[in-house]
Amino acid sequence: MTDPMPRFARIALVSAHPGPLAGPGGPDAGGPHGYVAQLAGCLARRGHDVTVYTRRDRPDRPTLVRNESGVKIVHVPAGPPVPVPRDELLAWMAEFGAYLARLWRLNRPDVVHAHSWMSGVAALTGARDAAVPVVQTYHGLGTVEKRHRGGADTDPPERVDIETRIGREAHRSVATCADELNELTAMGVPRARISVVPCGVDTVHFAPVPLAERPPGAPYRLLAVGRLDRREGLDRALAALAGVPDAELLVAGGPAAPVLYTDPEAERLRKAASEHGVAERFRLLGRVPRSLMPHLMSTADLLLSLPRHEPSAVVAAEAMACGIPVVATAVGGQLDTVVDGVTGTLVPPADDEGYDLAATIRGLLDDPVRRSRYGAAGREHALARFSWDEVTDAISLVYAELVPAVRPQETVRGV
Repeated sequence: MTDPMPRFARIALVSAHPGPLAGPGGPDAGGPHGYVAQLAGCLARRGHDVTVYTRRDRPDRPTLVRNESGVKIVHVPAGPPVPVPRDELLAWMAEFGAYLARLWRLNRPDVVHAHSWMSGVAALTGARDAAVPVVQTYHGLGTVEKRHRGGADTDPPERVDIETRIGREAHRSVATCADELNELTAMGVPRARISVVPCGVDTVHFAPVPLAERPPGAPYRLLAVGRLDRREGLDRALAALAGVPDAELLVAGGPAAPVLYTDPEAERLRKAASEHGVAERFRLLGRVPRSLMPHLMSTADLLLSLPRHEPSAVVAAEAMACGIPVVATAVGGQLDTVVDGVTGTLVPPADDEGYDLAATIRGLLDDPVRRSRYGAAGREHALARFSWDEVTDAISLVYAELVPAVRPQETVRGV
């Protein structure tokens, strides 16, 4: 697709919570930081002038650095130059926004794209006087977090009200799935100002890895990837494993392997595995490096993604990019990502107690032709829908609707 953005557009990405993107170590692999790093790199490679604004979290961070993709990274002095928990960052967003306002009055970007609700607070403050259009991506909404986390929600109590104001003031909101679009419209964000663009997957890195043939009699391998807490549906996977005696379940996620035996959630899951009589077929791998994930996914016969809610469905998309069929709960972004009966199977959420998850898993394991077909279709779907080129095309269309023209002959002043 031809890039719809004018060449040499000046694009500001605001990501208030620092990650490895902010330093010389390279971009974070996952979550909002990974999204910002990938999007920034893709836009810069297309010829745009891209600057990422993130909070300075160490006193030795230089004000401005440029990474290997040509992306400029500005470390904004807002709050103490030390790591601050994400839930405590709101107190420094006015200072962050005032700094952006001073910069952008001198060097106006063509469009600002905020990532996370707190980044939206700073971006709108910074863009107001300079009259810069603002795009907002939330990477998860407070209304959904409160609904599913209840008393465990640690976000500031004003989060939902602030997110609503951001959605009404921003020129465009980008939802990552239809479920998030519906949530935003219920909050009062005008439907005409919401675009749906899924999260991206590095389909070069996440690709099928050729493996040696499985030894005769080896168990089928089920894989789950994510946090170890109850919301991820791992207890449900363990209960289903009891009904699939010729399979093992591996879980990648949680703390690093050396500290798994001191982690309370890991201990809870090991106890649940014993209660279901599957302890010998259950393995906790701990945190697995991103570099090893395509190989691990390629060893699996099925990926199980059974969370109670899932806004992005990145893990399911990564597994599909590796050619692995997915069994996923029909919630959030997984409804948009997994094509039921084509790239995997969507199953009811956990509150449907009459649903036989084990029977669904057994049916797929007993049908290698169907699994092969799902895997091949998943890879094709990931390439067509979730590659970073496709996602950058879609984001560029959003920007282009807000940037009527750019004069490439203008001199771009320094930060």
